Amino acid sequence: MVSRTPVIFIAGHRGMVGSAIARQLDAQGEVELLTASRAELDLLNQQAVNAFFRQHKIDQVIIAAAKVGGIEANNSLPAEFIYQNLMIEANLIHAAHQADIQQLLFLGSSCIYPREAPQPMAEDALLTGPLEPTNEPYAIAKIAGIKLCESYNRQYGRDYRSVMPTNLYGPGDNFHPEHSHVIPALLRRFHEATQANSPEVVIWGTGTPKREFLHVDDMASACLHVLNLDPETYQANTQLMCSHINVGTGVDVTIRELAETIARVTGYQGTLNFDPSMPDGPPRKLLDVSSLNALGWRAGYGLEVGLGQTYHWFLENLEGFRR
Repeated sequence: MVSRTPVIFIAGHRGMVGSAIARQLDAQGEVELLTASRAELDLLNQQAVNAFFRQHKIDQVIIAAAKVGGIEANNSLPAEFIYQNLMIEANLIHAAHQADIQQLLFLGSSCIYPREAPQPMAEDALLTGPLEPTNEPYAIAKIAGIKLCESYNRQYGRDYRSVMPTNLYGPGDNFHPEHSHVIPALLRRFHEATQANSPEVVIWGTGTPKREFLHVDDMASACLHVLNLDPETYQANTQLMCSHINVGTGVDVTIRELAETIARVTGYQGTLNFDPSMPDGPPRKLLDVSSLNALGWRAGYGLEVGLGQTYHWFLENLEGFRR
């Protein structure tokens, strides 16, 4: 009897993380990838999601779909951020259960941890204090996703797992000049300054806060590593009601060090000026990744190599970023 090729549904396959996971699975060639564009499947529509799961024979689900944005978007659209993310994860997780799909991976964010969490932030810091107010609605939705997975595991014996990444960057990132995160924003700013021979680049804040950055291909690798762990190993290294796993490098850098590295990568020769009148944010945000390391996974990209690869992708796709 010929065994059937496993089918993995990736929700959010066009996003930065989802597309990286799809590339790695496609390269392995051992599974059948199932994807659906927003036009083909509205993840906010429960009936449509249920019908999609009934229509297809799915073995595993990876939830990389989410409504995401920077501080400005989170502050101005809090209702959309909490509602849409709650609906996406609830629809997908419940539909997977109803379709008797045993394995699922939910992707969250390090913003789930309290604003004043001890550094580095371990998994058991969850729900120990108030969240960062600027992205609280998004964080609440991601926490709910973790608890949805845990609840279906506890009540129905499912194998629904969660991974929480640190700050991500890489091919497929958003390089919008106003609405992007720190790495794509700085890569674009330094590139444009280099092209224009600008004498200086101004960077918000003092440059002293420390941040951790993970290449998206490393994130994809970690996702598949966690998804493919046998249930006994996963359960032995997590708790029933604290089952998520941090994903990061375990190394952080100052914003000044990040800017200096991006200057080298882009060939910028001018002066870096830091504006202390602009906000710094928390002094440090670093994940404790000892659990994932103990499970046999470590990040492969060094920051400068990863930034160089990302800058190369940016240059290859530059026309698509012009406004």
